[in-house]
Amino acid sequence: MEVSREGKKSLVFAYYVTGHGFGHATRVVEVARQLILGGNEVHVVTGAPEFIFRQEIDSPKLFIRKVLLDSGAVQSDALTVDRLASLELYAKTAVLPRATLLPAEVQWLRSIKADLVVSDVVPVACKAAADAGIPSVCVSNFSWDFIYSEYMPVAGPQHRSIVWQIAEDYSNALFVIRLPGHCPMPAFRDVVDAPLVVRALKRNRQQVREELGISEEEKILLFNFGGQDSRWALKDEFLPQGWKCLVCGAPEEQELSSSFIRMQRDVYTPDLIAASDCMLGKIGYGTVSEVLAYRVPFVFIRRDYFSEEPFLRRMLDFYRAGVEMPRRDFFSGRWVPYLQRAQALQPRFTGDINGGQVVAQILEHAAERKTVTDAALKPSGSRRLQDAIIFGFQMQRHPSRELELPDWYTSELSEVEVLPIGHSHASPTPLAEELAGVGHDFEILHGSVRGLPDTSKFLRTLAKLDEEGDVLASDLAHKPLAQEQLAAAGLFRWDDDVFVARAPGRLDVMGGIADYSGSLVLQMPIREACHVAVQCQPQGKQRLWKHMMARQQPGVFKPAVRIVSFGSDLSNRAPTFDMDFSDFMDAEGKPISYEAAHKYFEQDPSRKWAAYVAGTILVLIRERGVEFHDGLSILVSSAVPEGKGVSSSAALEVATMSAVTAALGIELPPEEIAILCQMVENYVVGAPCGIMDQMAAACGKANKLLAMICQPAVVLEHINIPLHVRLWGLDSGIRHSVGGADYGSVRVGTFMGRRIIQSEAARCIAEISFTAADENQPSCVSVQDVYQSQLRVFEQEIHLRYLCNIPPSRYDALYASRMPEEMLGQVFLEKYRSHNDPVTKIELDKLYKIRAPTSHPVYENSRVKTFAALLTVANTEEQLGTLGELMDTREAHEQISRIQQLYTSLTGHKPYLFEGSSPGAAQFGYLKLRRLGQHH
Repeated sequence: MEVSREGKKSLVFAYYVTGHGFGHATRVVEVARQLILGGNEVHVVTGAPEFIFRQEIDSPKLFIRKVLLDSGAVQSDALTVDRLASLELYAKTAVLPRATLLPAEVQWLRSIKADLVVSDVVPVACKAAADAGIPSVCVSNFSWDFIYSEYMPVAGPQHRSIVWQIAEDYSNALFVIRLPGHCPMPAFRDVVDAPLVVRALKRNRQQVREELGISEEEKILLFNFGGQDSRWALKDEFLPQGWKCLVCGAPEEQELSSSFIRMQRDVYTPDLIAASDCMLGKIGYGTVSEVLAYRVPFVFIRRDYFSEEPFLRRMLDFYRAGVEMPRRDFFSGRWVPYLQRAQALQPRFTGDINGGQVVAQILEHAAERKTVTDAALKPSGSRRLQDAIIFGFQMQRHPSRELELPDWYTSELSEVEVLPIGHSHASPTPLAEELAGVGHDFEILHGSVRGLPDTSKFLRTLAKLDEEGDVLASDLAHKPLAQEQLAAAGLFRWDDDVFVARAPGRLDVMGGIADYSGSLVLQMPIREACHVAVQCQPQGKQRLWKHMMARQQPGVFKPAVRIVSFGSDLSNRAPTFDMDFSDFMDAEGKPISYEAAHKYFEQDPSRKWAAYVAGTILVLIRERGVEFHDGLSILVSSAVPEGKGVSSSAALEVATMSAVTAALGIELPPEEIAILCQMVENYVVGAPCGIMDQMAAACGKANKLLAMICQPAVVLEHINIPLHVRLWGLDSGIRHSVGGADYGSVRVGTFMGRRIIQSEAARCIAEISFTAADENQPSCVSVQDVYQSQLRVFEQEIHLRYLCNIPPSRYDALYASRMPEEMLGQVFLEKYRSHNDPVTKIELDKLYKIRAPTSHPVYENSRVKTFAALLTVANTEEQLGTLGELMDTREAHEQISRIQQLYTSLTGHKPYLFEGSSPGAAQFGYLKLRRLGQHH
């Protein structure tokens, strides 16, 4: 038995490193170094280059085994995660070869006589350790079950079990050593929190600067941005005067101007960070931990679908260390305003940075207690991991509900009583403190709050915004604020009017996706709503963020729009968007096309949400000839949850359109507002929705069903909901989007079916005409009668605009049997040329379902008509029973709680209950506000 210099047993650690970039490898280096300093032997299993470990650990006790056992996230470019490719690569790397991979790892672990398996954060390592009879511990700020659960919307059937398998693998670990800035990690009941794991400095600030020939008077920007395009030239004008930029990871062929200094591939990054005045790059644990440790402000660019980023970003916000740069300013080289703002920050991290030493000590404790003898203390992963997927819901939390966690996640008793000191149980990540008002101080010059508590809350939020209008004043405040709150500070001038509109989400009672097929629909506006505040910014009064000022020419007034969206972190979108109104005009001064606008907003996926808001401006310009001579400031606060099928996008569009038109003094009927908002979503956003959602948000009335014929948008009536009838909606947890591929495919299939019916109707007319013209046929008279009676109907069906105009009986008799189950896009186009839908396109190599999407609206329209008629009859058991049959449910109020409990027990997710109603935008009107004490 080998004994270390401290006189204790030398332990053997098998340390698995995930294949997701170098960041994990760099933090593993620090922990491994500490373990080896303690006299232990460390075997690192990794796909990362060996030099990352060897250049920092020169010891015979370090062994490197080059094996890749997971794949992390695949990036399609430097800023975008390819979710489907990530799942496919993981399946190829860790799922398909699992039968041979696991035995090989078990054999290797036994061969080195490992005392403990450490995983950062390779799932299969925990399973292999269990099979080998060796305890395992994970060390991480996230786990792959949570990350991949966010990829499930694009997963194929063959990939949907990946999350569960990963969670089961993690369940074999004793516990997880949880690092700051962590995501929810539902696979681990027991956790030990550790400080930041940070690599120690080798040279101080002065030494680094002397080696580089840079004086203390000069400012240094460290630019560390993997995946740089070699064709992108880095130019001196990107930097403030007197700055130098150290560039890590630049391709040899990339052009660098004189102010940019290329660093060697193996440069020791922590020394450069500590010697710099600012860092520019992408958020990752390694970068965030080291800029915090050395109190260097960090200017970052968001990555798409990088699910751990929101949690690390909150940590940057809390410690006053982060400034976000929009993607378009990054690539266009407009860096100066962001670097100047970063210089005004004073990062204030005061926590411990000895995480490497602490983690090593915890691992030694765990290794000395090798087994868990009482297996009954450790329940199966499947039981306690049933909500691995639904933790994505916590990212969708909205102001009208609290964060809810499974009971086991806040358990007060440890299941495995082998944890060293510092043990704490899992708990929800602290969310940034929300603005909380204590009353408002506005004079309402027009409109009424109508007793709505959410509107009162929104006004209190407005009252808490920074009156000074200086974002930097808020930056330097003692109380930490989220970026969206900083951006909202100074958004409005309080000596001028602010206009507020409100639009609710909607509960689709009947009609569903048959709206674009012309169906009768029944919609109820829900309690949850979106508020939008708008203020005009005329010349001489327009307020701009500092990076916007950099775009302005001295003495030239350029109207611009600034948008701030509260709740951005809950769905990992950027909190702000800004643009000049001139961006909506072409070189000839004419409005740009909708296609060009769509491409404009698609440039930065983290900000494409702004298409729903700013898109209203372009639609007003193009469709109504509105001229915008002033700038606009817009604040969005929505309690309508996204992706739940209650039309959060329509609520946002309608609230924005209502507030903007009110601020401009433009009066539009609610039906027209709805139609214009549908154009925003169809043409600017690019989502092929029908008119139903926008009409419900604009024209709905509290506690009534909006009955509307979608041909294109005719409100029939507002049906009173009988006192003995109540309506609820349960959030199943399945994300929904009218911009998603499934919705679009169904719509394409529906319009394909309509085109086939038109073709079949033309063929029937040709056959009837031919038969009727043949006077030698003995049934000529009878055929002539049929011809005369059917001709007009067939002619109507040749020009059919809405599928819902075909009675179910006629559809069954003439067209149902002729409707193909599915058809390849190319085959359809070769036969029918077009499906005549202006908002969707047919993909040649895609197989579309046709029969089901075509049949649904035909039958649905009839079903909705029957439902609407039944609502008006007497209160009888037969009435309620029939209504329930039409809705495919028969659960009453007292059973709703039981349904929630049953769903919770089956999935681990307690579904949110949509209950209650509120007025639509037209019924609410708008508020015109002025802060009390200001002159009119």
